[in-house]
Amino acid sequence: MNTVVLNLEPIAHLSDEQFYQLCLANRDLSLEMNAAGELIIVPPVGGESGNQEAGLIADLEIWNRQAKLGKVFSSSTIFILSNGAKRSPDAAWVKLERWEALTPEQRQKFPPLVPDFAIELRSQTDRLKPIQQKMQEYIENGLRLGWLINPQDANVEIYRIGKAVEVIQMPAILSGENILPGFELQV
Repeated sequence: MNTVVLNLEPIAHLSDEQFYQLCLANRDLSLEMNAAGELIIVPPVGGESGNQEAGLIADLEIWNRQAKLGKVFSSSTIFILSNGAKRSPDAAWVKLERWEALTPEQRQKFPPLVPDFAIELRSQTDRLKPIQQKMQEYIENGLRLGWLINPQDANVEIYRIGKAVEVIQMPAILSGENILPGFELQV
């Protein structure tokens, strides 16, 4: 199954609350919305990709439990970016001070912030270009560090604010740099 993109702009512009309600009413679908107002229906992943994603989240959570520096989020979490996009990375981390600055209602619904760190894992059904565009969108909205893990091409794209994308070949050990001090991931 491929990603489906629906252009709603000719008939409707969904507010953050309307998008939230749409997601609640369609719990069996994984939905996102880009800054242009297009509704994106993301297909489910297969067993291999699901297992790899779970491992990424587990590694990030184990590090975070020791460091106690922030909050870890799964691919089910939708973040409202400053450009209006509603995006869901495969794994994400938000610095504790930024998370605690949100109101309880903002934490309960879709948090209105870009994560400090995000991972996108390219699954077998994903086209590369849309994921690269999504990573660039995160950076443009304040993401500090992002990894696009691409098993099909055996590489990882590293995204940083104000820097060109760095591409490294797998296998590799990725560093959380000064964003996630002490975090390393072997891919």
